[in-house]
Amino acid sequence: MNDAAKAADTDSVTSMRKRPRIGSLTRRMIVVAALWISILLLTGGFALDRVLTSSIVRNFDDQLTYVLKNALVSAAEIGPDGEVRFSRQPADQRFLRPYSGVYFQVSGTGIEPFVSRSLWDRRLRVNATHFDLEPHIYDSNEFAGEPLRVAEQDVILPGSDVRWRFQVAQSREMIISQIHDLRQTLFWSFAALGAGLLLLAALQTVYGLWPLRRVQREVAAIRSGTKRRISDTFPTEIEPLADEINQLLAHSEAQAEEARRHAGNLAHALKTPLTVINNAATAHSADLDQTVIREAALMRRQVDHHLARARAIGRRASVQARARVWDSVCAVQRAVDRLYEDVTVDVVGDKSAQVRVERQDLDEMIGNLVENAAKYGGGRVFITVERQPETVDVVVEDDGKGIPEKEREALFARGARLDTDKPGTGLGLAIVRDVAEIYGGRVMLEESEDLGGLLARLSLPAG
Repeated sequence: MNDAAKAADTDSVTSMRKRPRIGSLTRRMIVVAALWISILLLTGGFALDRVLTSSIVRNFDDQLTYVLKNALVSAAEIGPDGEVRFSRQPADQRFLRPYSGVYFQVSGTGIEPFVSRSLWDRRLRVNATHFDLEPHIYDSNEFAGEPLRVAEQDVILPGSDVRWRFQVAQSREMIISQIHDLRQTLFWSFAALGAGLLLLAALQTVYGLWPLRRVQREVAAIRSGTKRRISDTFPTEIEPLADEINQLLAHSEAQAEEARRHAGNLAHALKTPLTVINNAATAHSADLDQTVIREAALMRRQVDHHLARARAIGRRASVQARARVWDSVCAVQRAVDRLYEDVTVDVVGDKSAQVRVERQDLDEMIGNLVENAAKYGGGRVFITVERQPETVDVVVEDDGKGIPEKEREALFARGARLDTDKPGTGLGLAIVRDVAEIYGGRVMLEESEDLGGLLARLSLPAG
């Protein structure tokens, strides 16, 4: 490998290293999935925790309320000495065991409270600032080291004017333990669910993007020369990409083949004039100078023709090519007015029409048609821009003698000229047709009904 090739490879590698990376598509999809899964799991876990925690507390409160109403209030009565007593003892044996965590107390103003044995030497706090006709439930930390849940209700018993406050209290340690176990279960369950979902998302992403890696391998095989097209079958979403790559390859091959064909045509076209010049020079022909001038002009025409085609083919690759027809027509009109002072050029039509053609090629096509009309007409040229459903037509008419229909097609041959008295190469119409066909258009010759001369209609794809 020579130094130039090594330097080119080094520059290419350096350019690839400096190219900014935008990250992995797989990593992006997994990160997005992880964020979304985390948000959903956190939101769902929080909501489920609130629901289940509230359910545990509500069940606990329902039990306290049941004991308060059915075991205490409904069984309470006034004794002979005006004290409160129960017609039946509460069934829960924890009321009899000191510091069992379940307590009751009945208090009245100025009367010694009636308490469960489980309270032993302690008493529940009584807040006399409010009167509760319905059970009132709240948390209390009045016993050190034993948080309580208290349910209380104020009742006036038959045969007594005293407002009695019935209180049932139970340690909250059971609730706290249940909520802790619940949250532990939720945490590990949701953690396992999140890990499983992330693994599933990763597998789905890798599996879903696997066809793209197959496309990469196919393209690498095409670049190495082992394959010419992407031939494997792909999922529905990837098939358009594979088809577009195949069409791009076919387009590139067609362009390369077209370039080789034009190079061959140009070489063949130049071979004959060069042979004539060489033979004339070898034979020391008396008209060598005239032969060189004639054959050089022929070679120049061929070179101009093939260069025009090559430029058009190269610019055709730009799918964004757009040009306003009116601008090109006006530019050509100004140029013809300067070159042919005795010729009048009139322009009418759609001023906003656009075509999918490079501006330089459009100028060249319209310029050739208008120059021919000015050169071979009678002094008047009329240009019309017409918008069709899918094309834009540029109609160039002159008031010359016209051309018989049977001779019109011959004018598109390279070097064909019906009037040899006027200067020219005979390549104008040939170039116009070749360039128009490269862009998917066409050019036709007709008879002008208004001016009586030749009518040239250039039809190009609308932009």
